[in-house]
Amino acid sequence: MRENGRVTSATRRPETPASTVPPRLIATDLDGTLLRDDKSVSERTIAVLAAAEQAGIEVFFVTGRPARWMDVVSDHVHGHGLAICGNGAAVVDLHGGPGAHRFVKVRELARENALDAVRLVREAAPGAVFAVEQTYGFYQEPTYPKLHMETPDSLAPAEKLLAADAPGAGEPVLKILAFHHELDPDAFLTVARLAIGDRANVTRSSPSALLEISGPDVSKASTLALCCAERGISPEEVVAFGDMPNDVEMLSWAGQSYAMGNAHPEVIAAASGRTVANNEDGVAVVIERILAERLR
Repeated sequence: MRENGRVTSATRRPETPASTVPPRLIATDLDGTLLRDDKSVSERTIAVLAAAEQAGIEVFFVTGRPARWMDVVSDHVHGHGLAICGNGAAVVDLHGGPGAHRFVKVRELARENALDAVRLVREAAPGAVFAVEQTYGFYQEPTYPKLHMETPDSLAPAEKLLAADAPGAGEPVLKILAFHHELDPDAFLTVARLAIGDRANVTRSSPSALLEISGPDVSKASTLALCCAERGISPEEVVAFGDMPNDVEMLSWAGQSYAMGNAHPEVIAAASGRTVANNEDGVAVVIERILAERLR
């Protein structure tokens, strides 16, 4: 939904119908949505994305992943070479291929806000541990678990990692990751949101108690809205797909939106429709139907 021009995370009202306007852009999450659980992209999905673009529908990957984790789809970009990464913190051109991704837009988390967020979450949820995601670097605390694909560039308390003289201080901070070993994931999300308030945007995409903290107005939805406005595409002309709480705002914003069969309950409430699970090519099922309707 949009309030005073700002995208909010309110769920879609049951009486609000999905858009019937022909779509001009498809926005799809990756993990748990476009990708199967083994992180592969099925041949069916590859074919239907190419068919959508041939029909004049632009495709955006919209993910919580950092740019360096986009190799999983780099081989399948075709014309759809733009991805919204880091839950809206960056727009990346994938056409250069693995290791050559170019940042088109960066919406950073100010270090002052990041430090405030770390302090407030530590106070509200003792035991929380942190990592710092930057455009070209990944840093973490010594007790942060090995949840990600790479070895961190540096190990230190988050406060030192975010200091003015820290390694990588010249590069923008895209998001802070906060992990808790004991709290329920949704409970941790609620605690952190209440503690941080409007200093940052807090969401989650992992089944574990791993939170993603971005700039105050940064989300998949707000960055997608900016990209669409630049192209003269209205929300009603967008079809979106997702499965986790970090997709809720995007699904509420889009004219048509689909929760995967494996989606979190909040996602199901926010979407205007539902498709089958990611392992059953739920995104491809809907796009095939959209393309078939265009031919009638």
